[in-house]
Amino acid sequence: MTRSLTADEHDSIANAIRTAEAHTSGEIYCVVARSSDSYFFPAAFIVGAGMVAASLLAAWGLEYFWFAIRLPVFVAAQLCAIGAALLALWLWPSLRIHFVPHGLRYRRAHANAQGQFLARNVHVTAARTGVLIFVSLAEHYAAVVADSGIDAKVGQREWDGIVGDLTKQAAADRLAEGFVGAISSVGALLAVHFPVAERDINELDDHLVEL
Repeated sequence: MTRSLTADEHDSIANAIRTAEAHTSGEIYCVVARSSDSYFFPAAFIVGAGMVAASLLAAWGLEYFWFAIRLPVFVAAQLCAIGAALLALWLWPSLRIHFVPHGLRYRRAHANAQGQFLARNVHVTAARTGVLIFVSLAEHYAAVVADSGIDAKVGQREWDGIVGDLTKQAAADRLAEGFVGAISSVGALLAVHFPVAERDINELDDHLVEL
């Protein structure tokens, strides 16, 4: 998904949060990031290393077939090729992630989710019942990050099911519907373990943040 969410989609997500929180003292916050890193330097390293390796293989092949090439010419061609590749990565950022290992993508997206949990103050609710629903689109990553008060009562398997549904919806370009479904599921879990209390106050904003 490359487009930004529409105003109506933002409204539907905000309404879903308010509806869910009407039945629980827990707090739900939603964030979607286009990407969790620029990935220029990891992609540049991998592309550069690959081109150096390819050029060395090419040099061996030329030598094997008795085709001589002067060293300055070879080095100049090598540098020009690497420079062109780096320029392409600089001009077209969407290319970068295709050269980044999946493990690194996951770690960057996971770190971003944890950082957003702290940056958005989801961890400072009075009863420690804040939940962050996070999606990073470039990495096809989604997460539900729950505060300590919730983790003590809700198992990881239940979060995994919600994350799986959200990921499928995002992959099918139904991000808003995915968030609404995830919010409803999270709200249902919170309502069981943390029903709404008297004088309950809304401690976090009821909207989706796009990064």
